[in-house]
Amino acid sequence: MTTRWMMAGCLALLAACGGESASSNTSGMPETETTGNAQSVQQTGTQAATTTAITGGTVSSASPEEKEFVSDAGMAGLAEVQMANVALQKSENPEVKAFAQRMVTDHTASNQQLSQLATMKGLVLPAELAGEHQSGLQHLQGLSAAEFDRAYMQHMVSDHKKTVQLFQQGSAQAQDAEIKAFATKNLPILQQHLQLAQQLAGKV
Repeated sequence: MTTRWMMAGCLALLAACGGESASSNTSGMPETETTGNAQSVQQTGTQAATTTAITGGTVSSASPEEKEFVSDAGMAGLAEVQMANVALQKSENPEVKAFAQRMVTDHTASNQQLSQLATMKGLVLPAELAGEHQSGLQHLQGLSAAEFDRAYMQHMVSDHKKTVQLFQQGSAQAQDAEIKAFATKNLPILQQHLQLAQQLAGKV
């Protein structure tokens, strides 16, 4: 009876040692097909993330003048949309409201084009108005409906004169092909806006 118990104890001890040995060898196992695939996926994911970051354009090749053009164009486009939204709320003149709606439509489209261009070039567009654009918006927001139309259209004439000049310079002087193309494409639209603003400013 005692001999049987001793044999059983030895067998149990051997089993325990064998389990520990197998467990301790797991970390040192040779690479299997499964573990190899996992490591390959992880490395591929890291490479993809690195490639994406590079293609995102964190370093811009644009000149200081081109960067300034993109920033100024972004600020002007943002101002046009925000002022037009105020006009749609305040104005009681159908022609002014129609002009404001065109400003929203056209400048939203050009702002989206510029946003894509800025991302491609590794540039950041203004997210908020500043300077004369901010003060102009605040001025319009504080006016009554009776005062609004004339003031808004005067702003549109003044702002579009500056923006047309900005885009003329960008179209003529930009060395970057995409920035030059953006300025050239949108310049005629801005010139039309200026012409409409001047005509409408003489009526209100």
